[in-house]
Amino acid sequence: MFFASGVLLIVLLGLAQRLGWIRSGPGGPANPSANAAQETYTCPMHPQIRQPGEGRCPICGMPLVPAASSGGDLDDFAIKIEPAQRRLANIQTETVQSHPVTSTIRTIGSIQIDESRQATLSSYIDGRIERLFADYTGVLVNQNDHLAVIYSPQLYAAQVEYLEAKNSLAKLSGSTLDSIRQTQQKLVQNSRQRLIEYGMTPEQLAEIDQSGEAQSRLTIYAPIGGTVIEKMAEEGMYLSAGEPIYRVANLNTVWLMLQLYPEDASRVRFGQQVSAELNSLPGVALQGRVAFVDPSVDRKNRTVGVRVEFRNDDGKLRPGDYAEATIDVPIGPQGEVYDAELANKWISPMHPQIIRDAPGECPICGMALVPTSRYGYSDRPVDRKNSLTIPRSALLMAGEHSVVYVETEPGRFEIRSVKVGPIVDNNVVIQDGVQAGEQVATAGNFLIDSQMQLAGKPSLIDPTRAIAKQAIRNEPLQFENIQVASFDGPTGQSLEQLYQAYFRIQSSFAEDKKPNAANVERLQSSTQKLLEDSSLTDDVKQQLDNIAKNTAHLHHLPIDQARVQFKTISHAVIRLATEARGAQAEQPFYQFFCPMVKQGEGDWLQNNDQLLNPYWGSEMLHCGELVRTIPADASGDQ
Repeated sequence: MFFASGVLLIVLLGLAQRLGWIRSGPGGPANPSANAAQETYTCPMHPQIRQPGEGRCPICGMPLVPAASSGGDLDDFAIKIEPAQRRLANIQTETVQSHPVTSTIRTIGSIQIDESRQATLSSYIDGRIERLFADYTGVLVNQNDHLAVIYSPQLYAAQVEYLEAKNSLAKLSGSTLDSIRQTQQKLVQNSRQRLIEYGMTPEQLAEIDQSGEAQSRLTIYAPIGGTVIEKMAEEGMYLSAGEPIYRVANLNTVWLMLQLYPEDASRVRFGQQVSAELNSLPGVALQGRVAFVDPSVDRKNRTVGVRVEFRNDDGKLRPGDYAEATIDVPIGPQGEVYDAELANKWISPMHPQIIRDAPGECPICGMALVPTSRYGYSDRPVDRKNSLTIPRSALLMAGEHSVVYVETEPGRFEIRSVKVGPIVDNNVVIQDGVQAGEQVATAGNFLIDSQMQLAGKPSLIDPTRAIAKQAIRNEPLQFENIQVASFDGPTGQSLEQLYQAYFRIQSSFAEDKKPNAANVERLQSSTQKLLEDSSLTDDVKQQLDNIAKNTAHLHHLPIDQARVQFKTISHAVIRLATEARGAQAEQPFYQFFCPMVKQGEGDWLQNNDQLLNPYWGSEMLHCGELVRTIPADASGDQ
């Protein structure tokens, strides 16, 4: 009775558990539905946290989510971010912009004296300085101001010789031989020329002629107006011919000397406007123009010298001072640019601040003015090319590779490898990899990248996998304008025979069969005949050459390898069908595309609209879509 009671109790307990009256303890589930409670959960912010059942993250306190939904397994190049995870990680996006971009070059240079506006005052004769009128450096002088008086016995002797020769010429009578008179005249001329070579001015010579007395002292005058920047002699000093006394510089124009990197200097042109601000004159904006770009690169600094001319009529720009320069350079092709001040103008090739409305001569150097169009300045506004830009924070860089994360749909972030152009302020010019209007992650993108890493997908650690994916075309072949040329005679017949042989091979692959040798030989022989036809264009022959190269051993290959080779043949046949058909052809062709073909580029051609996939065969026979109908004549794409 005791044993029977035990058995009955066990049976009743089992029945109660089966009916759900009694739940199982922590040792195991009472029914199969309890398996759901054992599902693995993880934290959206900390994927390393994994535990069975629901709960909260021990690190951040976020509710755990099923591991299957964390990150999403959309494809090999994207990840899914849940809304809660997105808010906590502060993931933000911005739109890829398309607009003209101007790069701003900022650099520091020094003010220097205009070398073309300097002069050195020297002694033409041996002598002693008796008087210096410019007593110190910095004195302002005007042209022809007297600056020094030199005592010179050599000059006195030359003047005496000149006066004696002149008096002797005057004493010659009319009966004197002409040869003697001419000799004396030459002696007077040579003596006068010697005085000119000694530095005497025409006014000083006229004074000697009038007074008839020699002077032992010579006054030297300023050759140009400006500022005495160096005094190299003192009163009482003895000088030899050629020794300098003063250096005078006209500071009405000064140079700003800049050193730019070669890539920046290559975008700067003659006459381009430059803004500058002196450290000694904060808040005062100065405007100058580029006067010279050094044709060589400095071997030590690896920089290129750029010279900018500034007007300095008020004398506030002091040589030796530093200035911060700003040059705005358009990003894009180096074609014509528009500058309102230079449009339809004439400019001096030596002094870019000389700009005139009509041709003429430069008042400074005398060179003929040239049209500004010679330096690439347009006479009318020029439409600038747009560039794609993203915020600097959206770009993740690792060595030579750069990636961004594009939100292709809400919560789905796809990795993209991008080709980076110039970095302009807080924006980056993107040459390839994104399109205008797309959304790129600008904050929280490192979290996205870490999720990609944990999921074993391409990330910043190994961006080459994303690069390989982007290189694969996984969209149908596109043609801007289909114009089918008709060929009659043997050429047209060979074309149609080529298409029919291709369709038989396509049908074989769709039936999971290797193409037979007869169809491959028909395709090959038709292709060879057409390659020898001189009436076909180079584009047509290029497609025929691609077909011929991949057809020869098609029937000898394993079916998987043959299908890969058939893909190249199909691309060439599709392009050929958009360019050439037989004159008697009436049947249009149908272009299909399958996005599931390995390595992309899953296009093929059929002579009917009943989709039969040659790349998958019976495995996915009807996978694909009809892209277009290619007509048999020149009526256009359908």
